[in-house]
Amino acid sequence: MVNIDEAVIARYKREGKNFEILVECDNALLLREGKDIPLDDVVVTTDIFSDVKKGSHASEKDMKVIFGTEDKLEICKFIIKKGDVQITAEHQRKLRDEKRKQIISLIHRNAVDAKTGLPHPPLRIDNAMNEAKVNIDSFKSAEAQVQDIIKKLREILPIKYEVREIAVKIPSQYAGKSYTLLKQFGKLLNDQWQNNGDLVAVVEVPAGLTQDMFDELNKMTHGNVETKIIAKK
Repeated sequence: MVNIDEAVIARYKREGKNFEILVECDNALLLREGKDIPLDDVVVTTDIFSDVKKGSHASEKDMKVIFGTEDKLEICKFIIKKGDVQITAEHQRKLRDEKRKQIISLIHRNAVDAKTGLPHPPLRIDNAMNEAKVNIDSFKSAEAQVQDIIKKLREILPIKYEVREIAVKIPSQYAGKSYTLLKQFGKLLNDQWQNNGDLVAVVEVPAGLTQDMFDELNKMTHGNVETKIIAKK
């Protein structure tokens, strides 16, 4: 079981009834996300309370009515997954920092400098987010936040979201490995294997990853690769 000194309250309310348990914050949130975490590593005790601070236990009748069972293990899991879990200040900070890194990575990968066509370095994006006083929602996905954040960043940075269609021709001796590499960087729109084994393909790549893909292809083929940007959108 979890140390009570490290526990927070997980709470579920329904039909005017309150059900609370004591849990370890990080593991409870992992369990909510569907991770396979042993319940012993999540709860302090399987006792179900109507008010943890007062030490008042929930009635078995209420549990039966609300949860359809008196199995405390199942009720604990339900409360954690469907109820509210208190977040410690430290965990809140970690969540926010991790979400910020995800957003910066998304912008770096998918957006470019509107003037130069080159990706903005992550540090520049980070500084611009500070200057624009961007607020990060710890519980909202990075993808769901990024467009609104880019609107704010445009007041500071020349930035635009862009994907590019790139035509690639790769000699036969490098075609197999390069084919796998292309799929890692973007979406293959077309691929044709020539009679001599050469690969001719068109791949859609986030603008910020274009140069990285070129660098990897050149390294893999020792410079024996032909590339051309044929569309931007």
